[in-house]
Amino acid sequence: MGSSTISTTIGLIAVTLSSIAHGAKLEDVAPFPKPEKGFSRQVIHLAPQTREDDFQVQILAGKILEVDCNRQRLGGILDEKNLEGWGYPFYRLEKVIGPMSTLMACPDGKRQQDFVLVVGDGFMLRYNSKLPIVLYVPKDIEVRYRVWSASSKVEKAVEE
Repeated sequence: MGSSTISTTIGLIAVTLSSIAHGAKLEDVAPFPKPEKGFSRQVIHLAPQTREDDFQVQILAGKILEVDCNRQRLGGILDEKNLEGWGYPFYRLEKVIGPMSTLMACPDGKRQQDFVLVVGDGFMLRYNSKLPIVLYVPKDIEVRYRVWSASSKVEKAVEE
């Protein structure tokens, strides 16, 4: 690979990352596929952090359901896929099961609307502000997210 090819490649990467940082449309970043029938594509753009290894992103996929005093949840697995030819990750929640619930008697019988989470594997992601988090989920699923950060205080285990 010649130096001009390397310079061009580095230039393309810089332009792509610059576009991401300045709120470019997803199609300007990479050719992520359109959502299939019955799915939606939801995107998260993260703010740059000084030490991104100290952060993680928790995906909170779910839907608003009518619930009582019992603990409710949905089930599913968030699978990481790879955008062929680009190496960029994207995520797919193929199937959501439930709702599942504890079976306590609710003395007041009250019911209210609440956001019920999909619980399963793959919902904690590495923090990377250079690429958008692209998720494909069933149309009736809403995606929210929470950013977790590590404490600067590190403890030492005690040998016993």
